[in-house]
This record gives sequence, structure tokens and C-alpha cells, in this order.
Amino acid sequence: MRAMGMKPRPANASEFATPDGRPLVIGLPKGRIMKQSVELFAEAGFDLSAVLGKSRKLQFDCPGGIRVLVLRSADVPTYVAYGAADIGVSGRDVLDEQERNLYEPLDLGIGACRLVVAEPRDRPVDVNSQIHLRIATKYPRITRAFLQRRGITSDVIKLNGAVELAPLIGLSDQIVDLVETGETMRQNGLVEVETILDVTSRLVVNPASLKLRGEAISSVIERLEQAVAQRL
Repeated sequence: MRAMGMKPRPANASEFATPDGRPLVIGLPKGRIMKQSVELFAEAGFDLSAVLGKSRKLQFDCPGGIRVLVLRSADVPTYVAYGAADIGVSGRDVLDEQERNLYEPLDLGIGACRLVVAEPRDRPVDVNSQIHLRIATKYPRITRAFLQRRGITSDVIKLNGAVELAPLIGLSDQIVDLVETGETMRQNGLVEVETILDVTSRLVVNPASLKLRGEAISSVIERLEQAVAQRL
């Protein structure tokens, strides 16, 4: 066990590749989580910095026998579940919405935000009234489960973007969406009503990869655990 405060050693030239040269494949989500992931992996001894350039490439070979796939956040669990990536980084919101058969060994503590219910500031909703609510969201599965727990009847409208617009033009009474600072909602005249989930990003692993490449993946998990612990 390494002493706390010591940096993990850098990965060797092909440490995580199989004997026949197959790299360990990591799926990272585009955007701010990718940058935070690269920083955390660096603290764990992995140099994934090649993905942060201005290239439009979607896969990068990195030191240590590691290949990184740059993916849409919603696609990371799919790539890992089907074995196209051995491990990945995915938000709790995406994982709860999709509910795939993945091993989730570690909360990385990055990408912190909240999944909330929000509504127009000047048109609050009385959920105890007899009205039939309409709620717009990118997360219909999580939203329906939340409503069921509350005993609330509502139509759930699936949207892929611009969710904040829905109550402003009468498409919905409320929305369920992610917020980090809440500034976008405030600028659109919305207020938070309730938090459904506190969201951070998790390390996810393909169960078959864990069996076939257990030593390499366990080493990645151990190094990341140490890096996360050093941040606390």
C-alpha cells in the first residue's frame, strides 16, 4: 500500500496493453468532465493529455498502452457495456437513466452538479391540486421513478435539449434538468423546487473486461482511488 501523499508512479510504456498489443480502452465524455477526468488521471499517474488538443480525432493512443475514446456523455455506458471500451467515466445521472449492467467501483468526485425539479418563478405549481402536470426532461426514467415515489401524476415529455424553454412557452409546467450553478435557470425565470439527485462522475467497468484484464483494471482502480483520496 502506498503512503498517503505520494504520487502514483507513471504508467510504463505498454504497461496496460495485452501481450498481443491490445490497448486498455477508456471512454471519456466530451466537455468539462473530460478535462476534469484528464486532470484526475494525471494525478493517478496516467498521461491522457493528448485528448485535450484542438484535434477533431475521436480516439487517441496514450502512454502506458492506453487508448482513449472521446464520446458523448450519454454514449459512454453503451460503449463500456458492449465492450468497445474496457472502462469509462460517466455521470450518475446518465447511469441511473440507462441502468446498464456495469461495475461501478469508484465515485471520482468530479463533475459535481444536481438533478432538480424547476418551474417558472411567476407560475408556481401546486402538486396537491387536481391538475395533471406536464414535466419536460432529458431524464424520463429518473423523472417517472421520482414522481411515482411522490405519488404524483404527470405526463413526462422527453426532450434532448433547451429544456428550460419548455415551461416558458407552455409546453410543460415544470422541468427536470441538471444544474451546476443555477445561472441558466435564473436567466430564464425558473426556480428550483426540489433536488432529485446529487450527481458526480463514476468510474464504470465492463464486467467481462474485469475478468479478462483484472490485474490491469484493478491497478487503474487502485491508482484512481489514491488520487481521489488525496483530494479529500
